[in-house]
Amino acid sequence: MSVNDPLPWIEPVCALIRDAVAKNLPVIGHCLGGQLMSKALGGTVMRNPVKEIGWGKVAGEDSATARAWLGPYAGKSGTVFQWHGETFSIPSGATRLFSNAHCSNQMFALGPHLAMQCHVEMTPEMIATWCGQWSDEVAAVANQPSVQAPAEMLGEIGERLPVMRQLSEQVYAVWIKGLRR
Repeated sequence: MSVNDPLPWIEPVCALIRDAVAKNLPVIGHCLGGQLMSKALGGTVMRNPVKEIGWGKVAGEDSATARAWLGPYAGKSGTVFQWHGETFSIPSGATRLFSNAHCSNQMFALGPHLAMQCHVEMTPEMIATWCGQWSDEVAAVANQPSVQAPAEMLGEIGERLPVMRQLSEQVYAVWIKGLRR
């Protein structure tokens, strides 16, 4: 599914996002949600040069906004979970927080709003379920360095998930502060 597909719910969701942003109500989006946020806020969604599936490195930006959102992860690299073939541009006024060699826009913030291309919300059960759909997703691209096989993804959960959970707690804690008014 793409936010560029002619689906009847896409524009109403984009309108809802624009309305929330106009009212300064914090919005958060993961993957397709991040793409919807970019589109709603004037960005574009396009095919990424490669599919990213599995654990992948990201590099944190080192700006004031990145430091506020990422805390100790600002200016450092880490590992997040990926499962996408498209990506978004950074809308005007927003700040990129993460990028990597395969996808330059992994996460952006605009005031109290957070959009992610990557998946920091994953659980072992979600990863296992998605791995069950792996062959449908990567039929033509399984040998790309940006794509892991299910055995690799599942085998790295113990090492990668606890570290990613710390990152997710950091960004969610900042996002949640925007809800307190």
